[in-house]
Amino acid sequence: METKTKKQPKKVEVKNIPSWEIKDRQYYLIGNNSPLTYVLTSKSTPRKPLLWFDEEKGYNREIRYASNQRSCFIDEQDGNAILDHVIFEEGVLNVPKTNQPLQKLLSLYHSKKSYVYDEKDEVAEAKDDLVSIEVEMEALNTAMSIDVDQSEAILRVELGSRVDQMSSAELKRDLYMFARNNPILFLELVNDDNVMLRNLAIKASEIGVIVLSQDQRTFAWGSNNKKLMTVPFDENPYSAFAAFLKTDEGVEIFKSIEKKLK
Repeated sequence: METKTKKQPKKVEVKNIPSWEIKDRQYYLIGNNSPLTYVLTSKSTPRKPLLWFDEEKGYNREIRYASNQRSCFIDEQDGNAILDHVIFEEGVLNVPKTNQPLQKLLSLYHSKKSYVYDEKDEVAEAKDDLVSIEVEMEALNTAMSIDVDQSEAILRVELGSRVDQMSSAELKRDLYMFARNNPILFLELVNDDNVMLRNLAIKASEIGVIVLSQDQRTFAWGSNNKKLMTVPFDENPYSAFAAFLKTDEGVEIFKSIEKKLK
């Protein structure tokens, strides 16, 4: 007896349509705009059209907010529309999940979104906060692991010559504060070779191992005034010297300075 094979159902392709979540939503004015009340344009007029281009239909659709209508599109509203204002109070507007037309107007269709106001996104904010916390933790963990010389080099960027009068405990304390308050800059400085070399040059200059001329254009040995390098025009002398120490000629000078500082 011949058996019939069961016909497999045809696969249907599902388009990637963004889902709309039914929830309470909060909107806020961007920047420093937080007046007592701010009235957002909520209806299309000949002088100030409020339009949204519908790609599926291929034309602009007029928008207006009516509290008794299910849609914010005029072509989907009946003749009994009760128009209402959209008002931000002290920079904030809370819209409950029961008011879907206003939520969709503000979240999906209004041309002022991301320019005048934006929607509070708690998930995105949580992700940003998490990244900030992780960066701060990385900076603090790094600060705990570096030695006194590197601590001094990093803090010198922020505090200048004040670091010379600080104890090791004060250096560590200020380093932790710097790592906590400005973790991104701190991590950049930790990974910047020039910071250590620049600190070396400053220390060598302070005790006279090397000498920077009064016009800040040349470095020379403090012992015999023999010229070491000319500072390029418009460059910080110590940054330029740090870069010089990484060259073939500068490596030997670096080794010599290191010995003299020990």
